[in-house]
This record gives sequence, C-alpha cells and structure tokens, in this order.
Amino acid sequence: MIRKFRESDMAQVLKIWLDASIEAHDFVEHGFWESKVDDMENIYLPAGENYVYEENGKIKGFFSLVDETLAAIFVDPASQGCGIGKTLIAKAKKLRSSLKLSVYKKNIKSVNFYINHGFVIVKEQIDKHTGEAEILMSWIN
Repeated sequence: MIRKFRESDMAQVLKIWLDASIEAHDFVEHGFWESKVDDMENIYLPAGENYVYEENGKIKGFFSLVDETLAAIFVDPASQGCGIGKTLIAKAKKLRSSLKLSVYKKNIKSVNFYINHGFVIVKEQIDKHTGEAEILMSWIN
C-alpha cells in the first residue's frame, strides 16, 4: 500500500534512505551519506511531498516530490527486485504530468530503471557535493 508519509515514519524512511544510498552509490564515501542524515530529516523530507510503500506495517520504500522534481525514490535493499520501485514510480507519475530527476551516472542500475520507466536523458553535469557525474532525466505524460 502506498500512503502519505507520517512523522512517525521518519526513522524507517531515514534508515531506508541511508542503507539504499550506501549500497547504490559505492563510488561515494559512506561518510558522505552518514553526514547527510540530519539534512534529510530536517531539510529535504520536510520540503517534499512524501509517500511511503508499506507492507504488513513495515515501510519498504518511499518517494519524495518537490514540485515536478522526483527528489528521492528509495527501496529498502532487502526488498529490491520485488516491484516496489515500479509501484512507487507509477504513483509519482499519477500525481504529476511531468517529472524530472537527477541520478549519478555510475549508478547504472538506477539509470536503466528510469529509462525503462519512460524517462529520457536531458543532460549531464557534475554534482557539486560529490564531484561525481550525474544525469538529468525527464518524463512527460
């Protein structure tokens, strides 16, 4: 079930974000992600329109929209490959007529996931926080 985020979801969502970020971005030092947990909790999540995927009382994934930007979409690493990401992105597409996002170029699995869900590459740039190449993508209904 996908539902709106509640404040009581924060600890589970932050754990999913951190675990999935470290796993998907092994080319970025773990300490970078750990240093951003407070920003996720106090800046980024409060600024977004957030939804969680919940199954049997446990959150297994979430996404965050800021206007037309898919600012975050993460699935618990233990639950990846079960269609949760596909379900989350379908819900985001129902909420917006267009979406844009950025993804690290080295995160091939996620780049391919977005391409398979109708996103196209717009341009490439360097992320100012990590120095890594990132791809800007968009989707229009």
